[in-house]
Amino acid sequence: MYRCRQLVSQCSTTVKSNLGHGRQRFVGESTTKRFGSDHGYNPPAIKPATLNEMPTPKGSWASEHSRVQAKYNMHLAAGLGFTAFTVFVGYQTGSFYLNLGPELNTKVNVLSHEQVRQQAAEAAAAAATIVEEPIPEPEVVASSEIVEEVVPVAVVEEAAPVAIVEEVVPAAVVEEAAPVAIVEEVVPVAVVEEAAPVPEVASVIIEEVAPASVPESVEAVPAPSGNESGPSDQSEVVAATAAAVAVAGDFPVHVPYLLIGAGTSSFAAFRAIKSRDPKAKVLVIGEENHLPYMRPPLSKELWFSEDPEVSNKLRFKQWNGKERSLFFEQDEFYCNPVELNSKDNGGVAVVRGHRVVKLDIVGRKAELDDGRTITYDKCLIATGGKPKSLPSLSSAPKDVQEHLTLFRNIDDFQRLDSISRQVKSITIIGGGFLGSELACALGRRAKSNGLEVLQVFPEDGNMGRVLPKYLSQWTTEKVKAEGVQVMPKAIVEGASLEDNKVVLTLNDGQKIKTDHVVVAVGLDANTDLAVPSGLEIDSNFGGYRVNAELEARSNVWVAGDAACFYDIKLGRRRVEHHDHAVVSGRLAGENMTGAGKPYWHQSMFWSDLGPNVGYEAIGIVDSSLETMAVFAKSTAADTPRAVVEATGEGVRSETENAASEQSSLKESSKLHAPVAGEDYGKGIVFYTRNDVVVGMVLWNVFNKIPVARRILKEGLTTDKLAEAAKLFDLHE
Repeated sequence: MYRCRQLVSQCSTTVKSNLGHGRQRFVGESTTKRFGSDHGYNPPAIKPATLNEMPTPKGSWASEHSRVQAKYNMHLAAGLGFTAFTVFVGYQTGSFYLNLGPELNTKVNVLSHEQVRQQAAEAAAAAATIVEEPIPEPEVVASSEIVEEVVPVAVVEEAAPVAIVEEVVPAAVVEEAAPVAIVEEVVPVAVVEEAAPVPEVASVIIEEVAPASVPESVEAVPAPSGNESGPSDQSEVVAATAAAVAVAGDFPVHVPYLLIGAGTSSFAAFRAIKSRDPKAKVLVIGEENHLPYMRPPLSKELWFSEDPEVSNKLRFKQWNGKERSLFFEQDEFYCNPVELNSKDNGGVAVVRGHRVVKLDIVGRKAELDDGRTITYDKCLIATGGKPKSLPSLSSAPKDVQEHLTLFRNIDDFQRLDSISRQVKSITIIGGGFLGSELACALGRRAKSNGLEVLQVFPEDGNMGRVLPKYLSQWTTEKVKAEGVQVMPKAIVEGASLEDNKVVLTLNDGQKIKTDHVVVAVGLDANTDLAVPSGLEIDSNFGGYRVNAELEARSNVWVAGDAACFYDIKLGRRRVEHHDHAVVSGRLAGENMTGAGKPYWHQSMFWSDLGPNVGYEAIGIVDSSLETMAVFAKSTAADTPRAVVEATGEGVRSETENAASEQSSLKESSKLHAPVAGEDYGKGIVFYTRNDVVVGMVLWNVFNKIPVARRILKEGLTTDKLAEAAKLFDLHE
């Protein structure tokens, strides 16, 4: 209060008056009239005080203000200096990256002029030893020449700033008449004039050394004026411009979406990505030399084709006679990997015959088997599984290994198809889905060409790990009727080669002599990326451990056989079936675009033992669980052939579109053991755990998977199974 009074005392009389009354009257205004205009009073105009009329700080107040201001200025200067020093050190050490968007990811290092001159001289010497013929001088405009494995050198003005760009091919500064060289897989030194823009150009693939014209989109940047020093005419080559940066050989160096694996999961994923992001750019990398294709026909319909060229054409007839290709899409659907990033509306490209060996999760970078790298925004691992073998066979001599087939892909089908037409006997080891399907398929061929087919497995009957014992034994009789010699409860303990035939020694001492052996004993999840990439493997089920959204790490998802996921209804699982690959791939693709959905849509699987016997299943189906079943007499409409004829679709995970979740109730649908005439013709098997239904097998019952999915979702208990059986209209 004392300070305020002291300041007021220093003000002029006018200012004191203004401070006291809050306003200043103009000269001549009336002060005699009051109570409004009717009483002769005019409201006065208010004049605000100006800065010149305000008091000037003096004494200790001014000193304190100056001291605080000086301290603030000092802190500001120190902060700016430290920031500048950090930026300088970062650029000098290469710690900072200059992000130019999804198309380019440029790492910038700043070199001194002397370092640039030294590197230019070394590169010039290398180029001079490679270029054998002189480059012709252009008459009017710059010409271009495509040179393979030559390091370009740029000529730079002494005072021009220099930037070295790694992992990308930047724009080059060239003299007006200087020839331009486009170099494959070489990181050139780009010399640019200060503040000169970098033009964008089209990507280029170089196969051979051949002269070519400059692409239309390539524009030469005028060289800086003044004295220049550089290599001789023969070695005077310069770097290509920035669009060649986006290409490393035969694929881009950066993509928004990277899918590792070219199977069903990747196909479902990029279809989901494109549906949510129509302009998405997706790159698929697969080990096989084939475009994405469906695997189920490899052990089913392809073997029933009458065309001797089926293994080359890879076209098959469904049970209804409709022909279709094994591949999901025709070649025209996919774009060239080099052109992917230049597509305005996006696209899908497939790199075949390559394998990703390591992921840098933090840096979002994938390393390939040939050493090249690709950066990504989002990544999906869909590497599937690798076929298992038996210890007694994997340790067998090399000459025995040459007579073995671990059946999994197109190449295996083509090889086995050729062998089955030449040999006299084939033995299949394994009684699961794949082994039983191949046994029936080859058994049918045996009826026409006299081929002997044997099937060996340790279970009591075919698909004994899935079906209840009584149904497994009935299935075994059906397989025998297809012309297969079935040998249950048999374990292969050794293998040798005699007279160019494989001799298998069984656990009971019996020996089998056969021309060729097919091993179909299951899959191991392909988790080769786990250790080098720091990804977690589930110790119980195998596969990459992911959450309910199928995410293993930040921006990395896993789908298909390789994923050990958390099912919000049934707990942690790993599934090895076609429909799961479709469902999980679709979910992963949606989540890669930001959907954030958990895994809840139960996938199904199916198996056909020829065109007349088949089943569909969903959930956890394990013969070790308690089961309850209802069966009825089947008709001609209760076969795989009939359902394909009715829906026109052989991949039965797609026939759900023809199914209806609303079925009429039939009071005659009651749980009972099969009676004479029914003979397991068709039925429903409920698998229960803790009195709750966790899985179902629909035996020769088709287009009812939505009903089964609803039962699993609601967690139906065993006391309500009689009512649940009515939903399937077994006795209609």
